[in-house]
Amino acid sequence: MLQDSQTIRYYQRLTDALVEMWNRGYRFDDLRLFLDGYLAAMRHSSVLEPFLIHRLEEEVTRYIYDPSNFDMTQTQPKSDYY
Repeated sequence: MLQDSQTIRYYQRLTDALVEMWNRGYRFDDLRLFLDGYLAAMRHSSVLEPFLIHRLEEEVTRYIYDPSNFDMTQTQPKSDYY
């Protein structure tokens, strides 16, 4: 569980971006590549401590591989009855 407020903000940004990418047609391999690049940039810029980046990676990876996070909501068909 993430407890650092800055790390939580990055988690929210990342997961929102991943869902947005999924809805635009990207798939798990693409999402993983995006995550890897994002984390590499974070490591390079030293915006967080390395152990926080590692925890963030674990949590976001868990998020990616949970299929319920990427379920498309099904709308009910319009009824012919008034």
